[in-house]
Amino acid sequence: MALTTQWDKTFPQSPQVAHQKVTFKNRFGITLAADLYRPRNRGSEKLPALVVSGPFGAVKEQVSGLYAQTLAERGFVTLAFDPSFTGESGGEVRNVASAEFFTEDFSAAVDHVGLLRDVDRDRVGAVGICGLSGMALTAATGDSRIKAVATASMYDMSRSMSRSYKNSYTLEQRHKVIDHLSQQRWADAETGTYALGYHEVPFDSNGQIVKGTRVLPERLPADADPVLTAFFNYYRTPRGFHARSINSTTAWTATTPVSFFEFPMAANIDMIAPRPIMLVHGANAHSRYYSEDVYKAASNPKELVLVPDADHVDLYDDLKKIPFDRLDAFFKQSLR
Repeated sequence: MALTTQWDKTFPQSPQVAHQKVTFKNRFGITLAADLYRPRNRGSEKLPALVVSGPFGAVKEQVSGLYAQTLAERGFVTLAFDPSFTGESGGEVRNVASAEFFTEDFSAAVDHVGLLRDVDRDRVGAVGICGLSGMALTAATGDSRIKAVATASMYDMSRSMSRSYKNSYTLEQRHKVIDHLSQQRWADAETGTYALGYHEVPFDSNGQIVKGTRVLPERLPADADPVLTAFFNYYRTPRGFHARSINSTTAWTATTPVSFFEFPMAANIDMIAPRPIMLVHGANAHSRYYSEDVYKAASNPKELVLVPDADHVDLYDDLKKIPFDRLDAFFKQSLR
């Protein structure tokens, strides 16, 4: 697998951190691509490590890489990876998402960092951002090597796709979406291709399913709501655009929601305890309820950090708002 050699991130390279491209396989045999970050002045002692991914539809050159590099500046070995079927990672069909595969990818990343000579494999944590938060938590429910989990701007993709925003789908609408996805499978099977579509299926004012082939529009509509505007202003502008990012350029396969209807995230969240969880969210974020609901469901030790004057996307790249001091302290305490 040929990986990009030049620095093509959406953030500047830190002189305090050594960067290396790496690959490793998950238990399904898919080769994952990742950026490994190490503190330059790390001495001879083995260090704690963090595996990082997200948001859903982003690549490691965007948000997860920024988190990984910043936390490496603070003394962690960090690994930001592209989930299966996306970015520079392997897997066919491209741009398909899977609740199971993406969860497995976190454990595969733990496999990799735990074999590094400068990592203490008993001190490994996970960071999930936006739509990969649910996968990070789910991985920890079945992988005790993950000693602590932090999330930022959490989205529960199973809940989002199968129930819609704030559980707003009616039962009739849920059946309509399932029928739509089921018929799309026939269409894909007949053509031998995989159509693109919305992973969060919307309805129009007449109650009909809306179809589309881009996560975000080419141009921002004049009447765009604040949430669409915030996502557009990250993914579709030089601020956060990346050519390999699904959110920046294209869409997921139209049948992507199937597994997210079938498999809920973090169904066994009580199994993470006594390992700690930190949930970080913007106080003004439209998605704040995801973190609040997970906080209620999780067992102690747990912490909910609400960032004042921050929305969902602010925690993607606003270094003045992302609480890296809190994340640093959480992992240093949890991974002692």
